[in-house]
Amino acid sequence: MFAEKKIIEIRIANGKPGDKGSKVLQECAGNPTDDTLLLIITPKLEAATVRSKWVKAIEAHGALVQTWPVPPDQLPGWIGKRLQQAGIRADRQAVEILADRVEGNLLAAVQEIEKLKLLLPDGEVDGQTMSTVVADSARFNVFTLADKALEGDPQAACRTLRGLRDEGAEPAIILWALTRELRTLIRAGEALENGDHLDWVLKDLGIWEKRKPLFKQTLRRLKLTRLKQMLRLAAGIDRAIKGIRIADPWDDLTTLLLMFCGTPTLQSGNLKLSLSFPD
Repeated sequence: MFAEKKIIEIRIANGKPGDKGSKVLQECAGNPTDDTLLLIITPKLEAATVRSKWVKAIEAHGALVQTWPVPPDQLPGWIGKRLQQAGIRADRQAVEILADRVEGNLLAAVQEIEKLKLLLPDGEVDGQTMSTVVADSARFNVFTLADKALEGDPQAACRTLRGLRDEGAEPAIILWALTRELRTLIRAGEALENGDHLDWVLKDLGIWEKRKPLFKQTLRRLKLTRLKQMLRLAAGIDRAIKGIRIADPWDDLTTLLLMFCGTPTLQSGNLKLSLSFPD
């Protein structure tokens, strides 16, 4: 409230602001104000986007900072090195517990390590101590949820969904994120049935290279008919959110997640009955 500058945060979910958005960002970058800090957050930018006019304008008048996420299999090693740098000796179980609690949130990991420096004067921590002193600092968001669903990890997906619900997330936003991936999978599945090569299909659909394995394993796990059933369930969830259908959207979102993960839930007949009859 009493800061010298006002912060305006713009999040571009797909990293592409479009022609109109690009022009606006160029104008904002070219006409900065002393009392306003403009912060633009995007996912990983494609090479062509990095060379675009709006990104170049930001680099010319501000700063472009690219951060790379630490893959889950490398997170324990990253945390272990950070603990060593902080002068803390931790056993393998303690490191794994901290990695599990922060779930890729590197800022939370650093904060927990700083807290450990204050709480552990002798500089040693084991698994039991780590469980006691470290909070559950996992960052829940709809993009993480979508990835957990594509990975086919039902426990992690449902845990993330509960976290989003507890944080007050709107079910419509969650449904949008899952439906977006679902429509992409259906288009890819239809192209495969027509004899197209999967790699080319995913490239045409705009799937980043690092996310292609997620879509490939999901397409191996789920048949096209099942994906279309899931899209029908998504439509039913949308009606429930809007009050047209009497049902708990969170329960249905859980069912949709489990179907994403390949866990048996509703059979085709039961799904038809649950969504077709007026409430």
